[in-house]
Amino acid sequence: MDASEPGRGLFRILETGDPTLAVEVVHRDFRNREAAASPTACSTPGPAGVLASSAWMRSAFSDLRFAVLGVIHDSDQVWVRLRMQGRHTGAFVRFKDGALDQAVPPTGREIDFEQIHVLGLRDGKVVTHEAVRDDVTMLGQLGVFPPTPSGMLSMISWRLTGRATRAATHVSAQAAAAAAQV
Repeated sequence: MDASEPGRGLFRILETGDPTLAVEVVHRDFRNREAAASPTACSTPGPAGVLASSAWMRSAFSDLRFAVLGVIHDSDQVWVRLRMQGRHTGAFVRFKDGALDQAVPPTGREIDFEQIHVLGLRDGKVVTHEAVRDDVTMLGQLGVFPPTPSGMLSMISWRLTGRATRAATHVSAQAAAAAAQV
């Protein structure tokens, strides 16, 4: 297997939530530098954290796809340039210090934006992850940035009615359940 395969495998896990593939591709010491905006379970080391991240993203975006545009690798690092694509059919909940930061109610809109991921390898498996994402484009596609009046009213309504908190609790439970698969 060449060094690009674990990188490609990581994104198949995020698309599918496949626990068998997670054990094959993700090192037990895996750490995700990007997990700070995710449910707490996404910070779990190893395959469990990747499965939690998959559940979190798939709860917000149906038909989630990571179209790989390019891969560069050496023996201990893989750089993956890709497009994250899907439809926003569930609440997209972001966290800060383990607590609800922002909840974007489902819009039904398509997302399609670029990202670059830097993956560290150890023993032929992914052991570290960090990313550069075009989140401004994604938030624009969701109507959050720049804020549209209807998008802002929807987010405020979700906060005031408690739907944002319920969504955060639900998403966190899904992520924790996915992490418990391994």
